[in-house]
Amino acid sequence: MAAEQAERCGYVAIVGRPNVGKSTLLNHLLGQKISITSRKPQTTRHQVLGIVTEDSCQIVFVDTPGLHRDAGKAINRYMNRAASAAIRDVDLVLFVVDRTAWTEEDELVLQQVQRSGLPCVLVVNKVDLLADKSVLLPHLESLAGKGEFADIVPLSALRRHNLEALQTLIRSFLPESAHFFPEDQVTDRSQRFLAAEIVREKIMRQLGDELPYAAAVEIEEFAGDDGILHISALILVERKGQKKILIGEKGARLRSIGSEARRDMETLFDTQVMLRLWVKVRSGWSDDQRALRSLGYDDRQV
Repeated sequence: MAAEQAERCGYVAIVGRPNVGKSTLLNHLLGQKISITSRKPQTTRHQVLGIVTEDSCQIVFVDTPGLHRDAGKAINRYMNRAASAAIRDVDLVLFVVDRTAWTEEDELVLQQVQRSGLPCVLVVNKVDLLADKSVLLPHLESLAGKGEFADIVPLSALRRHNLEALQTLIRSFLPESAHFFPEDQVTDRSQRFLAAEIVREKIMRQLGDELPYAAAVEIEEFAGDDGILHISALILVERKGQKKILIGEKGARLRSIGSEARRDMETLFDTQVMLRLWVKVRSGWSDDQRALRSLGYDDRQV
């Protein structure tokens, strides 16, 4: 009879500049969606844990906001702190970059990772979008000279290309340890948090060009009754003009956002959802520490 494998468990931080596909990578590694995504940079604002348990191994992924140089507002400073905090007390760092691009912000992330002294796998994402695949190998060789990497893995998170190879590599870095979370737990975040994030994702996707970072979502009601989950969400914007854009002609835009969000919530929570949305102007919320704390942007969580 074969000896039972020792349990392994560890934390893996997913870091990178904005919009390189960190949340998409996490969702596909988990096999389900817990981090919101859009084509706009800085969609992710919080640290989110994603937990994968397979046989004797448990991987606890830490999805982070993108590190960026613009730290003018309190919310930008919060996101940078949340991203930097992830590169502490983990067993492995996945540093995600976008194809053959290398920017000043990529360099900023690399410096943070190197200062940590942690083992780092460089993940070159979105390689399926390269028109000329012959440029990939020379670029990987160039990247290898930029720092000390445990390995470099080209992949496409969206197409799930090379994800299994990445997971096998990650497992090799996990220390022997009892599992930190129950086998069926997928994230550390509450359903209220996930509901708010789904609404914000739909706003980002539908109005990213007009309201890129001006909206926040607060869940005011989250209660089940006769098999129906009742959710009331307050959407905060900073100016009256933004409220008008968000509501749309005769409320059409807000209804569209609500309809898309409700469908995602019903899939995630596996129940019928009654969703109500309101829009309120709260001037300057994104640069107000007290307002940010009330909306869940709390340094005590990073």
